[in-house]
Amino acid sequence: MLSKLIRAFLNYLIKGTLVVVPLAGAIFLIVWIVASVDSALNLTGLFLEDETGHPLYIPGIGILTVILILVVAGIVFTNFVTDPIKHWLNNQINRIPLLNTLYSSIKDFTEAFVGDAKKFNVPVLVKVNEIGVSKIGFLTQSDLSKINLTDEVVVYFPYSYSFAGQVVVVKSSLVTKLDMSATDAMKLVVSGGVSGLE
Repeated sequence: MLSKLIRAFLNYLIKGTLVVVPLAGAIFLIVWIVASVDSALNLTGLFLEDETGHPLYIPGIGILTVILILVVAGIVFTNFVTDPIKHWLNNQINRIPLLNTLYSSIKDFTEAFVGDAKKFNVPVLVKVNEIGVSKIGFLTQSDLSKINLTDEVVVYFPYSYSFAGQVVVVKSSLVTKLDMSATDAMKLVVSGGVSGLE
């Protein structure tokens, strides 16, 4: 009787863990990111104080500020900023060495996910060695003729359980397109191979 109770307890514990841990982890990560951004960009403390004279913190103002800035920037750049002004602005940024590198890298990475020319939408399988080891990645550049690499492509390999990854130039003959969506391929890689094949 006692062993049945222990088995039932362990069974419920494991099933509860499988339900709660991923959900709690995802919610915690989202709340932590939102709270960090909100706290960093909450400007009310600069000009508002509570009764004791301490800076006043209003939850949500930082996130609201970010959303408003993004929407206003989108409206301005869509309706009022012409192509010559955009080119001039890009040229000015390109003249500042460190800012140029950071700006262009972040811009390209952002556009890869949310821009018109999404880059992480071609999942591929790359043969790594002769004993059959292959890696799943995303084809990000299929034409490298500008740098005299006519038979090479660029593949991005995200790391499991991480936001980081690795960029690799490989022979196109070693790359095979996968018959799966980019979302499922990313889930498969980031989860360490345990999800994405449902």
